[in-house]
Amino acid sequence: MNDSYEGTMALRVVDALRDEIITMALKPGDVISESDIAARYGVSRQPVREAFIRLAQQGLLLIRPKRATVVKKISPEGVRQSRFIRESIEVEIVRRVAGNPGEDTAAVLEALIADQEKASAAGDSRRFHTLDELFHRTLARLAGVEYAWQLIDDHKMQLDRVRYLTLGASSSQRAISEHKAIAEAVTKGDAAAAEAAMRAHLARAEVLLTQTIAERPDYFE
Repeated sequence: MNDSYEGTMALRVVDALRDEIITMALKPGDVISESDIAARYGVSRQPVREAFIRLAQQGLLLIRPKRATVVKKISPEGVRQSRFIRESIEVEIVRRVAGNPGEDTAAVLEALIADQEKASAAGDSRRFHTLDELFHRTLARLAGVEYAWQLIDDHKMQLDRVRYLTLGASSSQRAISEHKAIAEAVTKGDAAAAEAAMRAHLARAEVLLTQTIAERPDYFE
């Protein structure tokens, strides 16, 4: 197998394992092995080894030489830093969109929120999480800075783990209400209100972190 193929497979394994860790299919403290993961995904151990190294660099795995590799516990400080990075960028995104809302901005955001409401009503946490991400990514696209969302995505994994643990009907309904406030402010061209709504939305991370530490102390460093 060539290096290009191995690299492609490693990226696929990174994406798959990252999703399992964020959605708690793999929980903090779970032990995983190269051989088991290679068998699960039908690949050789080399791309799995590369994937483990990348996930360790992202703070999701702890590789211990000659000992088992484990899913790292959630870092409260990592969650707070993720929130800081995300808020710093997303506030500028909504200010930019509000500064020049396009003709289809309202319709695009309303359609996304309608889909979120359907997912929430169905109790589909995974679908809601995907649509939540899409709402924020779409704001970046409307602002003409979609690459900025990739920067956020690369640094919010610890935050995502906490968010996924707290997803539920009441949590999703609150998020939808906050999304509506953001969308309304952006559509009206009110940059100050859009910024305030986004800050209030993302500030929930600290509340959720405190709540989750109390409920699942064994999941945290």
